[in-house]
Amino acid sequence: MTPISKRIGVLGAGQLGRMLAIAGYPLAQKFGFYGTSDDEPSALLGHMHKQSDDVDSLVNLVEFTDVITYESENTSIEQVREIAKTTPVYPAEKSLYMSQHRGREKGLFDQLEIPCAPYRIVDSLDSLELAVTEIGLPAILKTTTEGYDGKGQFVLKEESQIKQAWSEIGNRELVLEGFINFQRELSIVAVRNANNEHVYYPLVQNVHHEGILRYTIAPAREVSAEIQQQAEGYMQSLLDELDHVGVLTLELFETVDGLVANEMAPRVHNSGHWTIEGAYTSQFENHVRAITGLPLGDTSVRQPLAAMINIIGETGPVEKVLTMPNAFLHLYDKEERPGRKLGHINVLAVDEDSLYKDIQALSEFLPKA
Repeated sequence: MTPISKRIGVLGAGQLGRMLAIAGYPLAQKFGFYGTSDDEPSALLGHMHKQSDDVDSLVNLVEFTDVITYESENTSIEQVREIAKTTPVYPAEKSLYMSQHRGREKGLFDQLEIPCAPYRIVDSLDSLELAVTEIGLPAILKTTTEGYDGKGQFVLKEESQIKQAWSEIGNRELVLEGFINFQRELSIVAVRNANNEHVYYPLVQNVHHEGILRYTIAPAREVSAEIQQQAEGYMQSLLDELDHVGVLTLELFETVDGLVANEMAPRVHNSGHWTIEGAYTSQFENHVRAITGLPLGDTSVRQPLAAMINIIGETGPVEKVLTMPNAFLHLYDKEERPGRKLGHINVLAVDEDSLYKDIQALSEFLPKA
């Protein structure tokens, strides 16, 4: 092993772990994964420890590693707390605890004076009806835990829908959020290491369809220095309050009055995949650097513009991507299934005309709507 080599354990074995390993191997890092199957995207990129009723597989992973990280904010808090008794886990428990519950997350935004949508926590039909009178309609009802890519959500437009909403996703704790009148959806990826170094990627614009991110434009067009600074200020407050080590992502709404926080993720993020070819140091490499105590890398863009297009549900005509000089194909080795993220395409361009020409050429990978 080289002087900077570490054994990194990843709780999860999906595409995020796969891309972490691909970024970490040139730095002589070694990887182990804790997943459910030998068919998962990360399975062949490191030591695979399969989840089962036998806890020895997790014990073996922890014994193998110098540091542990995770792919999802739905990772077990209890599991992380137990592992942290013997092995560093980054990001640490507090980041996971705050981000996996929408109520706690919004309470943190309030504490740090980061604007977010008005909200109420509800746990019964009566409390939901009261929250609607306080928040107003339209509003969006979400589960406080789990839920991603549009799952576990119900858009309330009329009071007549309240019982239906509670019937469909209720009988558990929920959060009702007021609608934000926003111009576009943005996100920012930031990285902090244990030496309190911070680096920030530029704000990007995200376009969703049916709750799933379909494409990202990086950097977002017509972002003022003040807005970028505002986003970085939010991130610095979050990183320092959480004592966060690794990548942290914040999804935002841009409004006429500035940026409003939506939600955060204590991990590498789909809206940061463009950084693999689009930035001097990808979010994946910077996460590896942060959790292994290495200096953080340059987050500057390599080309004036980049885009990331998600491949959803079916692989599509990927051979076409390989004929385009400025397009880069990333497949996750996953079986096709409706709504499933199978891969992504990164595109680099010198100007907007070139970028949108290439995006148009890849329109088969975008929703027809």
